[in-house]
Amino acid sequence: MADSPSRSGVFQASTDKRLEAFAESISFDRRMYQQDIRGSIAHADMLSSVGLLTREEFSTIRDTLKEIESELDADQFPIRFELEDIHMHIEQALIDRIGDVGRKLHTARSRNDQVSTDVRMWVREALDTVDARLLELQRAFLSRCERDFDVVLPAYTHLQRAQPVIAPHYWMAYIEKLQRDRGRVADCRRRVNECSLGVAAVAGTTLPIDRDHTAKALEFDRPTANSLDTSSDRDFMLESAFVLSVIASHLSGWAEEWILWSTVEFDFIKMPQAFCTGSSIMPQKVNPDTLELTRGKSARVMGNLQTLMLLVKNLPLAYNRDLQEDKPPLFDSFDTVIASLELAIPIVEGSELRRESIASRLERGYLDATTLMEWMIRKGMPQRRAHHLVGAIVGEAMSREVPLSELPLDVMQSHAAEIDESVYEILGSRKAVEAFVSYGSSAPPQVRSQIDRWTKQLAAS
Repeated sequence: MADSPSRSGVFQASTDKRLEAFAESISFDRRMYQQDIRGSIAHADMLSSVGLLTREEFSTIRDTLKEIESELDADQFPIRFELEDIHMHIEQALIDRIGDVGRKLHTARSRNDQVSTDVRMWVREALDTVDARLLELQRAFLSRCERDFDVVLPAYTHLQRAQPVIAPHYWMAYIEKLQRDRGRVADCRRRVNECSLGVAAVAGTTLPIDRDHTAKALEFDRPTANSLDTSSDRDFMLESAFVLSVIASHLSGWAEEWILWSTVEFDFIKMPQAFCTGSSIMPQKVNPDTLELTRGKSARVMGNLQTLMLLVKNLPLAYNRDLQEDKPPLFDSFDTVIASLELAIPIVEGSELRRESIASRLERGYLDATTLMEWMIRKGMPQRRAHHLVGAIVGEAMSREVPLSELPLDVMQSHAAEIDESVYEILGSRKAVEAFVSYGSSAPPQVRSQIDRWTKQLAAS
């Protein structure tokens, strides 16, 4: 059996089998076979266009690569660990089938620029998948807005009840977060979308290649500008891993919130049982395991970012074999985030707010206290004085175990003589919500406007 095509005639001994096992990456990089074949066909086409291959040789290479791709599609392609990676597997199969014509494919190309191009194409497609799933999740949250428009929820700070909001305001908070995620994905994709092919190993090539030809064929915006930088550059992978970490953080925060909301103590939401599990000993349990795993798997995604940062932090220019280790954490982050998004979509669509439970406890926590303070400010009272007096009024209501809306007027006036009967027009959580007026607030007209904006924006995406 021939040694790896990457070993030239300078070697007088075969590779130690232990090194073959230690150095192989075919176990994880075979998933890039479609990108490798597409890149190889584009490279061969370019070689033909500049006269380094005949059109007949190009056709033979292209057709044979397509045959190899079909075998890989059908999982009928033999794996040989001594060939290290998917790139050498495909090239060796090409050589085995068409001989010297196959050996011409690697003209003006190194595995350095070949691998970089393949990874860029793979990441580009994976980013597009992530963006599509983010859009679906945005639409899932938007689909809840109309049916939940009449539900008033407590908003929290420090995990303590703070002010009332209507449910669609909550849902659109996540739409906003996901939109920022989509913006980061799009921005990252622009930097990914430069073609490495043609920089060869490190310094370029003396052969008359056309890098613009290859970049255009592979739908890149442009070829990379510096061969030294390109050979070592993994910034696009680090940036992708960061973008995925932020998405994972958003999903984890959402999962945590709904885990709390699904408890008996909160009793805000009922999740689809298809995404819950039971207990091996407690028959009554319906556990939100999908959300717990979403929260837990976010740690892996963030850990992968740390792995990649440490991997490249002290590498000199240009290529170093350490960079073989960049793909497992990158692949894992994409797989984890895409799977988490795919599960989040039906959970958001299928969960039900427990309206009666929410309404029965809505007035606990004095959610309308800030609204009362601002009502007093509108009457001309300084904010600090109003803040102090409302605190005293809330203390009075707490001692009587009644909401502010049931506190007698004379009791409130004993703390602030400026208060009159009209105060009851803004007391109570639902009335407090209706009192909001600022842009971006939970005021129903503001929320309605935001729903209309997002309906149009997401329909156009």
